[in-house]
Order: sequence, then structure tokens, then C-alpha cells
Amino acid sequence: MTRTRRTACFLAAVIGGGAATLTACGSPPPSGDRPAAYDTEVLSDTPALYLRGGGYATKQSTAALKATRHHGPGTTSMPNGDPAFLFDGASQYVEVPDDDRLSVTTTGELTVEAWLRPDTLTFAKTASTGYVNWLGKSSSPNGQNEWLARMYSRDNTELRANRISGYVFNADGGFGAGSYFEDEVGSGEWIHFALVINTRDKSPAYPTGYVKIYRNGVLRDQDALAEYDITPANTDAPMRIGGVDDRSYFEGAIGKVAVYDSELPAARLAAHHQAMNAQSPRGSSAGT
Repeated sequence: MTRTRRTACFLAAVIGGGAATLTACGSPPPSGDRPAAYDTEVLSDTPALYLRGGGYATKQSTAALKATRHHGPGTTSMPNGDPAFLFDGASQYVEVPDDDRLSVTTTGELTVEAWLRPDTLTFAKTASTGYVNWLGKSSSPNGQNEWLARMYSRDNTELRANRISGYVFNADGGFGAGSYFEDEVGSGEWIHFALVINTRDKSPAYPTGYVKIYRNGVLRDQDALAEYDITPANTDAPMRIGGVDDRSYFEGAIGKVAVYDSELPAARLAAHHQAMNAQSPRGSSAGT
């Protein structure tokens, strides 16, 4: 059973090349800058964190966190015209400091949502067998591992061409419990990604909980945390976008990153995907 919660939350809006200021999710945007339909859908589900990816600046802050750009990531447009981060695949990333609301242990449930647009299918800077960790709260090998999102380069040595996956780990790392989809992906294609981690809703099939992955609002895979004996931890690792550590970096765009301290229902993720499509000008694609 999926639970719905309404908790305090914070927004991040990246300003120029520096840090983001944060406001409570219920705070109105500045005069003359109203949230778009997609933002309205996301905010109605009360995210713990929402980075609009270059959205409005605010003069007030109700949280100490700042989202900071490193090595100058740029800005590009999403299918609905809103801004997103643009990464060069060499060294650029955005960092949000550690916060309990970004860890599954706070409520036992976590949903991580983002839009990604790979601008190459063969990444220049990859880790291990040929993948990029493009979003996550993990600091391997420092024993501060929680969760991450990964995309494989087309030429990886595991024969997982452009697989997109999400994992949850024990704090000391090692093998993670993960779910994935492995479809044909086009360079420049926008993909709506969602990762769910749930340690509360248990069953004979999922005795300690599960991990799920969605593509474009559709559930594609679900796996048991018990498969790899995973007990998620709350660590001091920051959340990073574009490159989780210094081993791999994403080349392309990432936008509308949201973290929820609950399992978002499938219908709500589908509604988010549809909201982006509904706003997209004719001729642009938000993924199908």
C-alpha cells in the first residue's frame, strides 16, 4: 500500500552560475513569474526537494541548503521551454548538501524524479565497465552510499547498451538492489525517470521492501531489497546531479529534479509526464 504524506518541503532555483536559494514549497513565486503547469503538478505532490533547473530567484530562504554548480554547467530548454541543466560530460555537476529529507530512512519511502536528455550514446568519461552515475546520494568508496541513477554507455563491457537503472546500497557500497529498463534511446531524446525505494511496504515477495523504476510514467521494473541484503542508511553524502563522483560524468541535459519522502503513486508520475507533454510545443518531444 502506498502512503501519501504532506510534509514541509523546500524548493531550489539555480541562479546564474552559482548557488540556488530555497523556499518553502507553499511560498508563491515572485510577481509576474507564475509556476508552469508541470511545476504545479509536481508541487501538488509536496516534494521534499524540487530543483526547477534554472527557475525563478527568490529573496527569502527557509532552509540552509544551497544547490551549487561546479565547473560551469550551462542551461538548455526542456520540451516545454523551461530551463534545465546542461552538462559537458567532462567535469560539470550540481551539488545539494546532505539533508535527512533526501534519505529513504527518514520515512521508509523515497521517490526520485528527473528528466534526462543524453546528448551522446557513448559517454567520454565512464566508471568501471562503462557507465555514468548521473544522479545520486552516494560517496563511494567513503562508506557513505545510499542511492543513485545510472546510464550505461552504448559501448560498455557488460553488454547493457544504454541501460538506465536505479540502485539502493548499503552504506559501505558493494552490490546494490536495482531496477532498470533497457530500450532503444536516441541522442537528444528526453526521458522521464523515476526511482522508488520503499522499506515500509513488505510482503512475501518483498520481505524488506523494494525498488522500482519508471520510464515516462510507466512502471518498468520492480526488485526486492532482500535480493542483495540491502538495509539503506542515512549518510552524510551530498546529492549530486551530472556526476555523482569524479569517475564518470553525464553529457547532456537534466532537469526538474524532485525528491519525495513518500512513494509517489504511478498515476501521479504518469500525470507529471503528461503535463510536460501537454506543455511541449508542436514538433518537440517529451518521450513516449
